[in-house]
Amino acid sequence: MPFALSADRERELTEILSRYPTKMAATLPALHLMQEQEGWVSEEMMIWLAHKLDVSPAHVRGVVTFYPLFNQEPVGKHQVWVCRTLPCALRGAGDVIKHCEKKLGVHVGHTTKDGKITLRTAECLASCGTAPMMQVDKEYHENLTTERIDQILEKLQRD
Repeated sequence: MPFALSADRERELTEILSRYPTKMAATLPALHLMQEQEGWVSEEMMIWLAHKLDVSPAHVRGVVTFYPLFNQEPVGKHQVWVCRTLPCALRGAGDVIKHCEKKLGVHVGHTTKDGKITLRTAECLASCGTAPMMQVDKEYHENLTTERIDQILEKLQRD
């Protein structure tokens, strides 16, 4: 079945387009809208959006591949992003990543077998003063300890 936005999201896209001087300027919010619906942005979705915005598929693909927050393949129900920028690295981000990999049984960039959690790293999550930190979906978890990481991951695994 070809890609289509839900009726509510189609209305939201129309509203988004009305806020921008050109359709092309709405590429980022339109991609976010699509990813909120599907969890990722497929090649078919990129072509659909290119047609909708009157731009080339290469333009949309370029935006999707430039920004790491756009998923180019299916991901878990939850995404765990561990910050690895210098302040986090100096305060134990490497240990956080290793602990998450061990606890989840996957390496960074992969999804747990049950499809619940995708583990990723980020260059900066803008919480340098509270490092090490990770973002779970849209929620920040700062000043991490092994115990706190276990609580967070166990809650996600139960969800």
